[in-house]
This record gives sequence, structure tokens and C-alpha cells, in this order.
Amino acid sequence: MKIVLTREEGMNDSLHAWLPTDATVSVVPLTTTRYLDVDAVEATLAGAALYGSFRSVVVTSARSCVYVALAMEASLDEVEIFSVGDTTTAALRELGLGVRAQADGPAVSLATMIEHDPVLIIGAREMRGELTAALRSRQCAVTVLACYETLSLELTEEQRTTLGDADVVLIGAPSAWRVAQSSVVRDTWVVVPGASTGEVVRTAHERVLEGWGPTLRTRLLELE
Repeated sequence: MKIVLTREEGMNDSLHAWLPTDATVSVVPLTTTRYLDVDAVEATLAGAALYGSFRSVVVTSARSCVYVALAMEASLDEVEIFSVGDTTTAALRELGLGVRAQADGPAVSLATMIEHDPVLIIGAREMRGELTAALRSRQCAVTVLACYETLSLELTEEQRTTLGDADVVLIGAPSAWRVAQSSVVRDTWVVVPGASTGEVVRTAHERVLEGWGPTLRTRLLELE
């Protein structure tokens, strides 16, 4: 089985433990992260009208955790923290923070769990807006803070060939799929972390598996 991991450099190591031991594994990074300057993000947040009064904070990705301390400073002591995905929750717990609730699929699923506003949502510059819209439809005050942006990488012909020859490709986010889509063939299985990315991939590809974790090895072996 030929498997291609596509997360950026330094973020693929933990995935190897979930793969069949006899698989041929290649790495083709599809994106890179540009973190926004912490001082600039802090200045933007400090200028928010609701600064100092946030009662709920939504952390949409593990990458956002670099900026969580700023979010805590902008919030009330009794602030509740919400996360999107297992990886984000784990990163928050490593910082010693408790998570009120986690979205296992799209961030918008948190809308019914968030009871207190103002709400601060932190994440990528290009993050989806469904959660913000759902909260505002309930008359909740919401502030969205961009902390980083995901940049697409230009693939070489060799990398495109590697993707095209793969039996399985792991795609971590819609931004990665946009880079890989033209190189991934119809028979390849695309494995995504959860429903949000799965929804995007399924618009153009039929063979999609949702869920990263310890059970992935067994699920991949069942495909053979």
C-alpha cells in the first residue's frame, strides 16, 4: 500500500503510528503556515470593542493555540473554551486549559453549545464563517480574530506523480485538498480528519474516509 502524508514539514510524525507497518509512506507537503506577528495580533485584539468582556472563546485549530494566552487576557475570568477537533483539544490541555465542549465535525456544530456571549473566535485568516453566522443569528456578539494564514505550495512534477500513484492520501484541510485535487486519481482513497474537510473533498472525489486516530490502521487494511 502506497500512502502519502501531506501536512507541512514537522507535522507528519505523529501520523506514522496510525499507518500499516508494511506501507510505503511518502511525504508531499501541500501547504505551509504563516503565523501573524504576535504583537500585531495583540494590537488588533486590544482594539476590539468587546476586549476584556469575552465569555466564550472558540479555538478553531491547534495552530491557534500560540495565541490563546492573548485570548485569555481579553476574556473574563469565568470564560469557557470551545475547540474544533481532537488535536486542538489536546493542544489546549497541554497548556493547562479545560475545554467546555469540542466540535468533532464542522465548527458550526458548536453554535448550540455556546451559551454565553460575547464570543471570541480565533483561527485562520481564511476560516469558514458558518459558526459566526449561526451565533449572530441568535443575536450573540461575536469577534473573529485571524492568527495565521495557510499558503499553498507549488508542487514539482515528481510530487504530482507521487500523489497520482498513491493508494491512500491523507488530507488535513480544504486548503491542502485544493493543491492536491488535480493530482489525485479517482481510485485513490482520501483520508480526512473529520466531517468538515470530508464535505469539501466529496464535492470532487468519491473515495473518502473520515477520521484520523489509532483505528486508522485497521480501517486502511480493510481496504486492501
